[in-house]
Amino acid sequence: MKLNSMEPAKGSKHAKRRVGRGIGSGLGKTAGRGHKGQKSRAGGYHKVGFEGGQMPLQRRLPKRGFKSLALRFNDEVTLNDLEALGLDEVDLLALKKAGLISQITKNVKVIATGKLTRKVTLNGIAATAGAKAAVEAAGGTVA
Repeated sequence: MKLNSMEPAKGSKHAKRRVGRGIGSGLGKTAGRGHKGQKSRAGGYHKVGFEGGQMPLQRRLPKRGFKSLALRFNDEVTLNDLEALGLDEVDLLALKKAGLISQITKNVKVIATGKLTRKVTLNGIAATAGAKAAVEAAGGTVA
């Protein structure tokens, strides 16, 4: 393949619509803009969300809620996940390698969903009260 022999895929390019080029073109006179009005004029159009002077929808509705951007760095792991993982010592890196949490996660918390029968040591991982009790009941520790 050479640079001078490259061409776009068949059908991927088409001729630009040339408006205002006479009656015979089919797009002469008003050039597809209709008659008169704001939209027919050069540079004339309304802002996004403008409703003709009526109070726009995004201003009529109440402001509600807040979602912290810090939440994307937090993640949860269940007791079932720890059981299936099959490791004696679990830390952030082990969970990332196993694909249980995303790569950008900084804080992990174990939640008490499911059962844990094996001894597991949690290093640098938080746990809910129920999850901590389950880990310690199985002979593990939460450090």
